[in-house]
Amino acid sequence: MFRSMTGFASLTKEDPRATVGITLRAVNHRYFDVQVRLPQGFLASETKLRSLLQSHVARGRIELSVSVQLREAAVPEIELHEGFVRRLGEAIDRARAQGVVSGSLTPGDLVRIPQALIIRERPSESAEETAVLAGLVESAVEEAAGALDEMRAREGEHLRKDLDERREALAALIERIAAAAAEGRVDLEARLAERVRDLSRDLQADSAAIAQEIVRTAGRSDISEEVVRFRAHLAHWSVLADGDEPCGRKLDFLLQEMNREVNTIGSKADGLSVTELVVNAKAELEKMREQVQNVE
Repeated sequence: MFRSMTGFASLTKEDPRATVGITLRAVNHRYFDVQVRLPQGFLASETKLRSLLQSHVARGRIELSVSVQLREAAVPEIELHEGFVRRLGEAIDRARAQGVVSGSLTPGDLVRIPQALIIRERPSESAEETAVLAGLVESAVEEAAGALDEMRAREGEHLRKDLDERREALAALIERIAAAAAEGRVDLEARLAERVRDLSRDLQADSAAIAQEIVRTAGRSDISEEVVRFRAHLAHWSVLADGDEPCGRKLDFLLQEMNREVNTIGSKADGLSVTELVVNAKAELEKMREQVQNVE
């Protein structure tokens, strides 16, 4: 299954109590990683939201941001710090008696002095109401995750189209390499035989032994096994791509195996055009490897 690791989703859900805003961003990452930002009163939902996202995403970094705007804001509790205000009034009275200040302590003075008033935040909803809002947040995150999946699936279709075209080009390249290597092997045997004939004019040698040695020497350039394994890797690619599970990490490993086979082919095969074809194959594999980094 092809799905991109990058995507974005944003939505807003409303009910009579609050407006919930959800933003989801997905970017490339080697493993699964979640960054969650929640309002203060909803931190207990973080574990459940992480589990919810993990059911949608197998690999990548997910950034979840949640905002909750209540219809009725909480009214804070305000308490007068009586002991402090009493001492403050006494100090002002002494200063007034000494002629340092004039006038009396006003309500505006109390507001401007932080220690005079104690302000406490008061929750605007009960535990039951908080649980209901947490359910609304989870429902919104689930919906946003579904929208994110749709976007990642659409991008995955484009990734697959590109990679399928490159896989077909690579399959054609490996067949050309196999044909060129086979021609190169025949040419190598002919060159060795010609060289042996030139040398044997002055030396006595067993012709049968020489022929066997020529075959063994040319056999070292045989790439049949590597070509068969490479074809098997291409077939396995199709199986992974058509499967129901995320395949990005497995495809990345498969490309490493293909690259290893091409390196071996390049070191063994003989022929004028083999080197160029091997270079082209390695370049195509590198392009595919870069693209696969975007696949979940």
